[in-house]
Amino acid sequence: MAMDEKSLGKQLQAARQAAGLTQQQLCQQANLSFSTLTKIERGAIKSPSIFTVQAITGVLGVSIDELMGAHSPARPQRQLQKTKTGIGFIYFDVNGCLVHFYQRAFAQLAEATGAPSDVVETAFWHYNDDVCRGIITLDEFNAKLADRLGVESVDWRKYYLGTIEPIQQMHEVAQWASERYKIGLLTNIPPGLLSPMRQNGAVPNLQYDAVIDSSEIGAIKPEPHIYEVAQAQAGCPPEEILLIDDSRANLMAAEKLGWRVLWFDDARPEESTARVREALEPRKA
Repeated sequence: MAMDEKSLGKQLQAARQAAGLTQQQLCQQANLSFSTLTKIERGAIKSPSIFTVQAITGVLGVSIDELMGAHSPARPQRQLQKTKTGIGFIYFDVNGCLVHFYQRAFAQLAEATGAPSDVVETAFWHYNDDVCRGIITLDEFNAKLADRLGVESVDWRKYYLGTIEPIQQMHEVAQWASERYKIGLLTNIPPGLLSPMRQNGAVPNLQYDAVIDSSEIGAIKPEPHIYEVAQAQAGCPPEEILLIDDSRANLMAAEKLGWRVLWFDDARPEESTARVREALEPRKA
């Protein structure tokens, strides 16, 4: 089956992201190895078998022609613009920017386990970086957290998804921005959580131009590698990229690479959203 491997890789990645699936989830559902999928997405496999392609399209719900770009579903027409300061690509952080979650999740976990809240938070942050890098699975994270809290089991996915609250003002901004600029998600997050968040509306389920999931990249903000991947996916000069994030450290790392940055204070969402809207004001014709 003759294919343009780079074109296939880009089409596959776009179709997977549009379906709200991580690489791990697609591999599990299509019964593929993780290495095979990643090689196809980056163009290292020149001619995947027809059976592999059929397995992928079956999960994604697209035809082979659509995956190859012959009949790609049309994205809503956008007249791409730049902001008054020359920004053309906006990356949104997830936790603390598009959703609130930490304190309610910690409080519920503390109540369920009988552990003090500060012990729960300390245990969580002890392992959070490793699970967000994909070094350990979510199941392994749960086991380590349970062991540290002295309980039989913990289901962090349940606490996380059950307590996150959309920051509705920012959802509206993301929708508005998606109609004018290229947009993406750039998030530190454990494997397999971003997809259900998009599906249940906790995160705007838009057709993002790039989705940078730390557990897939194998790096977390503020490590340089995740920004390098995000910049490559954005496909524009660093000075045209804006990162909206609630972490000063994450913003400083982006700024060192020449990105524009904007701090979001999720304790004051109305005030922060107003700053975002002002920053995204389109350039006058």
